[in-house]
Amino acid sequence: MNRKRGLISDAFISKRKKAVTERFGLSDVEGPTDIKATLEYLMTLFPRKVFNDVLPQIVLKHQLYSLVSDKTMVDKGVNKLREQGDLLMFQLGFDSEAFGLVFASDYKAKVLAAQDGCDTQETVQKFLDKVLTSCTDLSFSKDQMLHNFLFSDAEITQLVKSGVLTVRDAGSWWLSIPNSGKFTKYFIQGRKAVLNMIKKSKYNEVLKVDLEDRKTPSQVKFHMKYHIHDIVGAELVESIPTTSGTLLRYVDD
Repeated sequence: MNRKRGLISDAFISKRKKAVTERFGLSDVEGPTDIKATLEYLMTLFPRKVFNDVLPQIVLKHQLYSLVSDKTMVDKGVNKLREQGDLLMFQLGFDSEAFGLVFASDYKAKVLAAQDGCDTQETVQKFLDKVLTSCTDLSFSKDQMLHNFLFSDAEITQLVKSGVLTVRDAGSWWLSIPNSGKFTKYFIQGRKAVLNMIKKSKYNEVLKVDLEDRKTPSQVKFHMKYHIHDIVGAELVESIPTTSGTLLRYVDD
């Protein structure tokens, strides 16, 4: 049994399976309710090859809500993993409520691989060692960077150049995923395309299994299941259990 199928099987034997969202119905669940294992499952849906394997696997926090109905449990689990240094969280920029989650080990490996031979490598290594191991902030002020972490103005400029920081406003920066602009572009256009597929269906609704089997338009670069977990977790569609399986209904604004 491969790793992905092993994770899927765990969904049905987990002692906490009652916490899995009723939106999908138990028979449709494809990931365990343990938060770390659920993240690992969702990350198997991330299309590494689309980005030539230069990006770490990214999951949006709200995608977890599509599998675990108790949002408080999700938030506590995510915070615990962040406090342990296992997980990083990012403000993705296209939506104030969109938070990306990446395993710290994966992030560091991809960042360092991209920095190999660059003039910013030493500064980035210092940032990973000094900041990411001790701080869970999503953004950093100039005062923090200069006085708490002892970076110079020149080093901050290097961190922005490398992509691990991106400008938030004058004197502050977001923690960032280098080269993630393409991910954001593909994610947004894929979401729109999948929602349009549902809107064009009779009564603005479609069975989840039928949507998964449909031929996707060229705008959809990710696995259909990745987008379904997005639109359900973000409550852009209603997820209704039926005798024929889970029904996804477009939520009109």
